Amino acid sequence: MLKKLVVLTGAGISAESGIKTFRDADGLWEGHDVMEVASPQGFANNPELVLDFYNQRRRQLLDVKPNNAHTALADLESLFDITIVTQNVDDLHERAGSTDVLHLHGELLKVRSTFNPSLVYNRTKDINLGDKCEKGSQLRPHIVWFGEEVPMLEKAIETTAMADILIIIGTSMQVYPAAGLVNYIKPNIPIYFIDPKPSISQHSFINLTIIPENATIGVSLLIKNYLNG
Repeated sequence: MLKKLVVLTGAGISAESGIKTFRDADGLWEGHDVMEVASPQGFANNPELVLDFYNQRRRQLLDVKPNNAHTALADLESLFDITIVTQNVDDLHERAGSTDVLHLHGELLKVRSTFNPSLVYNRTKDINLGDKCEKGSQLRPHIVWFGEEVPMLEKAIETTAMADILIIIGTSMQVYPAAGLVNYIKPNIPIYFIDPKPSISQHSFINLTIIPENATIGVSLLIKNYLNG
């Protein structure tokens, strides 16, 4: 029986593909206050601005490709029962070949009804005001905004609790609820933390190994030094 490998990924893994990280140090995202473009209130106040913001992100996503970290994780499926729990809204894990990806914060290439959140559709084109679901309600990005529930959180907790090995890549571990997932692992399982500027110390968790590298180099070192056998 294959060991269960759970990988928690954040913006750092996609940054090397050219996707800009969620927000800069000044709290702005592409020049916008995040609450303007990533909250229900922002959408209610200026839906055109929000739709345009995500239309730009979607176009950018279609122009980039998975990097070596994404493909290396996909290749690990031959050795492990692997689930990727990602904070990212891109589809780079899937494009690289990963088959079990859980998106905590939604998916940029999907849209949903403002009337019924269960009406979700694949979408690569822009969303415009007047684009409606089958029930006649405006479509919105299939993104978990600030102040909204995280529908996949319970599944992520259940998955993390089954891990034999936990790998954390390219996330500050400061964004909740994702940062709290590490509290659900079984006692004494190995944890590997890959980030060029680690936000946690070696003593933060038992059995923690920190690899202070970017995702592509860090995943390569992880496989070579810790998972190879």
